[in-house]
Formats: sequence, C-alpha cells, structure tokens
Amino acid sequence: MNMENENISRTATSVIYLCSCAVNGKIPDKKRTDEAELDDVFRLARRHSVSAAVASALRSAGLGGAAAENATAHAIRRAVLFDNAFAGIKEKLEEAGIAYMPLKGAILREYYPEYGMREMADRDVLFEPGRAEDVRRIMVSLGYSVESFGASNHDVYHKPPVLNFEMHSALFGDAHAEEFRCYYENVFDRLIVKSGCEMRFTPEDMYVYMTAHGYKHYANSGTGLRSLLDVYVYLKKEKLDFDYVEKETEKLGISGFEKDIRRLALGLFGEDGDVTDDETLSYIVSSGTYGTIEHRISNDLKKTGKSKLKYMCDRFFVPVSKKDPRYKSMSAAYPVFYRHRILLPALPFYRTFKAMKKGTFKAEAKALKKAETK
Repeated sequence: MNMENENISRTATSVIYLCSCAVNGKIPDKKRTDEAELDDVFRLARRHSVSAAVASALRSAGLGGAAAENATAHAIRRAVLFDNAFAGIKEKLEEAGIAYMPLKGAILREYYPEYGMREMADRDVLFEPGRAEDVRRIMVSLGYSVESFGASNHDVYHKPPVLNFEMHSALFGDAHAEEFRCYYENVFDRLIVKSGCEMRFTPEDMYVYMTAHGYKHYANSGTGLRSLLDVYVYLKKEKLDFDYVEKETEKLGISGFEKDIRRLALGLFGEDGDVTDDETLSYIVSSGTYGTIEHRISNDLKKTGKSKLKYMCDRFFVPVSKKDPRYKSMSAAYPVFYRHRILLPALPFYRTFKAMKKGTFKAEAKALKKAETK
C-alpha cells in the first residue's frame, strides 16, 4: 500500500496495513512490521477496535508476541460470551413470537475471516414495534439489569462481567436526522425472514443501513477505522446493485458520503491498495471508534450555527417543555426530577456536579475551547 502521509502518522499507516493483511489472508512483510513501534500500533488499534485484526496479521508473521496472543484471546473470549448470551435471548424472543434482527457488528462479524476478529463492545438487536415491555421482561428474567428504558430508540441491558445489549425499538430516534427516521419508520416492511422470528435486510439494504449508521456517527463525534474495515469486508463478499444503493442513499442525503467511504475502504484495505491521504481519512484516524468530544462539539457548532456561549447555555439548562426534542431523553435519564418538578431548578447543578466528579466537565470545557466554529 502506498500512501502520502502528510497528516496520517506512521503508526496509523502500520495499523491500516496490518488490517489489510488480516482480512486478505496475507502475511505482513517482516521488514515493514519490524520497523513499527508495536506498543504504539496496539494502542492505536485498540482505540479503533481493530486490535484483533492487527494481532491476527502479526501472528501470521510470527510477530507481536504476548500482546498479539492476548488480543486474540480477549476477542475470542468476548465473542463466545456474547454468542452464548444471545442464544438465550433468541430462544426467549422466539418463544414470545417477537420478530427481531441482529444489527451492525452482530452481522458483520460473519464477513471477517476469523472468529472474534470483528470486535464489539456490545450487541445490538432490533425488535418489532410495540414489544418493548415484553423484551424488558425477557431480559430481566435472564438476569440483566435495566440500565436505560424508554429514553431513546434503544433500551440498554447489562449483565456482569461484560454483557451489554442494546435492544432497539427503532433504528433511529428523535435525536437523529428526520430523513433517517422517516426512511426507517416502517423498517420491518423492508426485511426478509431468515428463520423463525429472525429477520434480515437484503444485501443492498444492509449496506445502505451500514452507511446511514456510519454517517450518524461520522457527523456527530466521528467514527474510526473499524467502520471502513467493515465496508471493505462486506463489499469483498457481496456484489451489490449500486444503482439501487445510489438511489436509496440519495433519499437519505448521504450519497456523496457513501461514495467517499467506499473509495477509502477499497483503497486502504484492498490487496493492491493505493489511496492518497485526505481530509476525510485524517478525520477518521483522529476520531477512534466512538469519536471525540472535540469533534462532537465542533460538528454541533457548525451544524447549528451556535456560538460557544449558546452551546454552554444549552448544555447547562435542562428542557422543561415536552415540545423540546431533548425532553424525552432527559426525563428518562432523571425521572425523579421530572416526576417532582419542584426539583427541576436543581437539576442543572446536579448534572454539573456529576460531570465534574467524572472528569467529563473539564474534558468538555477543554474541547469547547479548542473547537472550531467555522
């Protein structure tokens, strides 16, 4: 792979190269990997949730040592735990007659060449409308605690030590773009039956959803190299009707984004990859898997045209009207304050105290100071 590295670090280039080797079944050039600072490589790979892919490539060349072995073992162990847990959830969903569909990484992992190579912090599942209470009863019966319910388009369930499931009542919620909400409002009409109550997208619709989901993160706080690697492994195995893809992504307003991401993914990870560093790639490399506070603030300021002062006021003051788009999620997050509305004036100070205690207040203040507004 040849890249002009004006803005992309040598470490990032090494991570991209090793991921390319992993998903294409190629043994890395030892001369090239010997020169890499493997501690830095693994640190960046973890930030982008591709350490299992990097470890796989290094192991094939007899490199990486304990770090590579540990990364692989950790990824496989998590995959086994989640697979066993999801098998139990599926059984209960089938018994209750609830239509459902695994989302994102739970499907994309099938396209990677090794078990556990596609890393996930949680599992996402879409279920049919109107069954949220039934799903909650199922999850509680299986020993999961309810971390969040009714606050957004997904409810969050947790079971120690690592099991986190996001159960989606819709693919996009009130906090997301109207085009996305409307397009996926009746998403079950687009799905086909895999078996029993389990549903799937067609290959083209799966790719359109991948693109929409990726754009949601990209335009908010950023998205990392794993999202590009997902696109590459998917397109490597699926031969899509791109006339259909273009038509559907145009409806969502993300046709240009899809073409840009596809170009980068195929260029970076293709066996004969050749891509020139550009602004999009620099943004992705700087984002990590879940983006950054600085990107989130900068993107919000640019989209809304807010001043930094207006941003600070909006972050401090809480919504009191149900017409405010933030009301639903805020009232679900702080039910006691909204149930006893006399307490609402204290909520901004309570949230500020919590943020200062966690350290997020200071991090956001620094990010706001650095954020670009143009």
